[in-house]
Amino acid sequence: MFLKLYKTPLLLVLASLLFYAVFAYHLLRTDYVKLLILYAGLFFLFYKLVLLLKGNIKLLSWFAFGFRVVFILAIPNLSQDFYRFIWDGRMLLEGYNPYLFTVASFIGNNEFPVAQAQELYEGMGVLNAGHFSNYPPLNQLCFVIAGVFSGSSILGSAMVMRLLIIAADFGTLHFGKKLLEKLNLPVYLIFWYVLNPFIIIELTGNLHFEGVMIFFLIWSLYLLHIGKWQFAAVVLGLSVSVKLIPLIILPLYWQWFTSKNNDDDEMLKQVQHDEKEIATSLTPRNDAINGMTKLISFYAIVFITIIALFLPFYSSEFITNYTDTVALWFNNFEFNASLYYIARAIGYTFRGYNEIAVIGSAIPIIVIAFVLLLTFFRTNRNTVQLITAMVLALSFYFFTTTTVHPWYIATLLILSVFTTYKFPLVWSFVIILSYLAYVNVDKADKSENLWIIALEYAIVYGVFIWEVFFKKKEALKKTSLFNG
Repeated sequence: MFLKLYKTPLLLVLASLLFYAVFAYHLLRTDYVKLLILYAGLFFLFYKLVLLLKGNIKLLSWFAFGFRVVFILAIPNLSQDFYRFIWDGRMLLEGYNPYLFTVASFIGNNEFPVAQAQELYEGMGVLNAGHFSNYPPLNQLCFVIAGVFSGSSILGSAMVMRLLIIAADFGTLHFGKKLLEKLNLPVYLIFWYVLNPFIIIELTGNLHFEGVMIFFLIWSLYLLHIGKWQFAAVVLGLSVSVKLIPLIILPLYWQWFTSKNNDDDEMLKQVQHDEKEIATSLTPRNDAINGMTKLISFYAIVFITIIALFLPFYSSEFITNYTDTVALWFNNFEFNASLYYIARAIGYTFRGYNEIAVIGSAIPIIVIAFVLLLTFFRTNRNTVQLITAMVLALSFYFFTTTTVHPWYIATLLILSVFTTYKFPLVWSFVIILSYLAYVNVDKADKSENLWIIALEYAIVYGVFIWEVFFKKKEALKKTSLFNG
């Protein structure tokens, strides 16, 4: 009876398992046609599975777990970053501060401070080896755990990190479901993230720790929504201590705390009724002074958490090395950008060189200005409005920055689950085109293929513009016609 009832979904699952196995163990990064076919096939299968089984959350959860298990014994084939993760973890276990030494500084002097040092150096590449570590302390803890359980095997270390990322994904599933329920949104929406091939491949497969950062971010939003804002601040600090990206959205919390007519007040009353154990922590936010006090306290807890985690690594050299390394993402690196490439082309017409030095320095200022506009001039009073503002803020950042690696948009994708926007879901499909930017890598021309990048962003911007500027107008027009 089960096989008869779920015949089509099971066929889709078996096909997905086969595709994931080929992706994990029989794919080279330069097999562009194979890469596109596998990814497009997986995305189609994922889309059909969610639509067919959106009423069976338990089954979708099991499938999400099963697809991740396929990658357990795989070495990442689309990213080299994990070699640096392993190096940093083993360095810490040897007593070295990874923020004070580059990999190249050891290898160049024929020093091999960790097991498999030469293999790790060759795996991560010269560019990565030449810079100081930029991974925050809680991320470093994950690397250390991998070193503790597998200090002399690259595959073993990769397996440990993969298990940590999988655990984080299921933490995101747990709190994402709970938040959707509190917001009276369909629970199956969380699977646009958890079951998405983009997330499974980039996080579980390629070992990017955005998944751990996202787990803490979603947990924090859930805690904030039910009124436990102090605990939410601590967890948000943990999120920043995995990846720095949540720092961009911090100003957006202002209205949520200070608004006199917070739309979540009714929700808070319901939580007080349903969950008596937290009733004492849910105080009205109708008083502006009280709200401002909470806001300042919230920010203080976030930054105290972050500082406390960075403190063991503190030194004057650490401050210099870390800030210089983070600045590289604005002033040195270029990959899969959109508006920046247009600005760069315009700059070349009258300056002719080193546009990233000028434009890259201006990008943080422009992004901060845009986030402040969203903070003070857009309504962000309830949780959905707050998360929607986060989606818009991060979108603006990714649209203007100099570097957009595929795994960066995972944060955008998870936040969009709680909004009406679907352009991040579309982007999670077309982002695979960014890997084709290396199509010239074996030729004399080492630059990116800008036609491919233009195709990617034409699709993303098209959906974005329609959803942000036209979709709402069409809905209002239909409503007025219906009422008329």
